[in-house]
Amino acid sequence: STFKATYNNISNLSSTGLHLNVLEKLWASYYCYISNDIFATGLLFFLTHEFMYFFRCLPWFVIDRISYFNKYKIQANKLPSNKEQWECAKSVLISHFLVEVFPIWLFHPIGVKLGIKFDVPFPSLKDVFIQISIFFVLEDLWHYLFHRGLHYGIFYKYIHKQHHRYAAPFGLAAEYAHPIEVALLGFGTVGIPIVWCYATQNLHLFTISIWITLRLFQAVDAHSGYEFPWSLHHFLPFWAGADHHDEHHHFFIGNYASSFRFWDYILETEAGLTAKQTREKKMRKKAEKSS
Repeated sequence: STFKATYNNISNLSSTGLHLNVLEKLWASYYCYISNDIFATGLLFFLTHEFMYFFRCLPWFVIDRISYFNKYKIQANKLPSNKEQWECAKSVLISHFLVEVFPIWLFHPIGVKLGIKFDVPFPSLKDVFIQISIFFVLEDLWHYLFHRGLHYGIFYKYIHKQHHRYAAPFGLAAEYAHPIEVALLGFGTVGIPIVWCYATQNLHLFTISIWITLRLFQAVDAHSGYEFPWSLHHFLPFWAGADHHDEHHHFFIGNYASSFRFWDYILETEAGLTAKQTREKKMRKKAEKSS
């Protein structure tokens, strides 16, 4: 049976009262055609990760080569060379194939045991939106705590220092990191949905696919090194964006959160001269009140 024949058979199920949209039909046809759920999920997640990551990196690679956009570059005098981009890409690919590949291929049996669904129809858009919003907030807290911890002593020297090789980050550098850091911070992306499913018994693989895609896009954009008038944080003030994370790489300390600004604001770890002056002003006011 061909994939087309499988798709047609799935489409004919509408006569039984099961009405699926095109995406749901493709999803069901894919799993039926592969006929091995573990392999199908592993292949789907691995290819999704590779395609979405490098697909999102490509525009930033092109922008780096167009002089018009230099005025939007946060650290304008530090454009990555082709050699740096290629070396970074090779390291990231090695990490993908030798580190991240194992949890990706083992995800399906663990997920099914915990109750993650992979059948059709998909959950409602409302459920998908609510769950992904929760994942973003919880993952950002996880990222903040462990990222901040990686800046201490031997953790920075032997693990996190690799990620700080580029003081002016670029898209491909989002996943340029030591394998221990990849596993530790990566658990926030994959582990939080698993814990959510264990607690609620309400999660679908489709939701996880969308979540991972959005998280990849966010990570690449945060490392892009560009600040535009249309950057998302201008419309959502709590969103971190490239300017927030670029200062972390520039000053090597502060701005530990990835997606949002509020953890660094609440815990007073914002980076940069403006944040430093604001903290000093607050300290002076506090001292004046106590005196």
